[in-house]
Amino acid sequence: MDTHFLESFIMIVEQGSVAGAARILRLTDAAVTQRVRALEREIGTKLIVRSGRTVRATEAGAAILVHAQSLLRGVKDLRSLANEKQFSGELNLGAISSALTGILPALLARLNAKYPLMKLFITPGSSEDLYRKVVAGELDAAVIVEPPTALPKICDWTLWREEPFVVLTPRAMKDANAHRILESWPFIRYDRNQLGGRLADKYLQHVKIKPQDRYELDSLEAIAILVDRGLGVSLVPDWAQPWPRGLQLRKIALPQPFENRRVGLLEWRGSPPRRMIKALAAEAPRFRAERRPRD
Repeated sequence: MDTHFLESFIMIVEQGSVAGAARILRLTDAAVTQRVRALEREIGTKLIVRSGRTVRATEAGAAILVHAQSLLRGVKDLRSLANEKQFSGELNLGAISSALTGILPALLARLNAKYPLMKLFITPGSSEDLYRKVVAGELDAAVIVEPPTALPKICDWTLWREEPFVVLTPRAMKDANAHRILESWPFIRYDRNQLGGRLADKYLQHVKIKPQDRYELDSLEAIAILVDRGLGVSLVPDWAQPWPRGLQLRKIALPQPFENRRVGLLEWRGSPPRRMIKALAAEAPRFRAERRPRD
């Protein structure tokens, strides 16, 4: 059985369309369809069916989906183990948006120069979503905000950088009193569905400030742009540069010590490309590196 056939079937089900699968696999719609038809002939039953505007797995397709995903991961693991001496293979890495733009570009450039045969597949997402994928073994590692709960025994955590929270205001603002600004100006919230957003909200509750909420966004870059346009102020972590260019902003430190947003690497200890993960970690920034013990 050709594993490319399985890959096409899985991608169609995950994307909900042949076109979506073809775009990710960089194939034509016809090529993806042919692969799945060949797989159906080999297995002897129909695996996908059109349902309205989407494509879904049939009962038989749903029955083999998890096994097919596991088999593909196993094939990738075998390739990684076989190529370990040449330091080649695939690493599936997750990353939050601020890490994608601020931490990873320089890191990956150094890594690519040293290990040109290494292949990285990067999955963007929120810290909580990427955490679940690492724990489930769907990702080898992820650059995320430190999980607030105890880690399962299958995972390790390494701190890469600490980001203190700052009050973000337009550059023209004269007031430098952080609490007075948070109380009196329209407030642009860092989304409370994000771990960092919940930390910001925790501080506001701690100092008993009820801001005048105007917007709530999950993008730090978008928040910075709205503040620059004079639409409000915000309480955000001082995330890794680059920030959007051309902004006229002030960062005002909080008057009371508080928790920082802690960004680092969560890794799945069962992942075969361990040497790749260690190489990635070796190129990472060293702000206050420490390993968090497991349960």
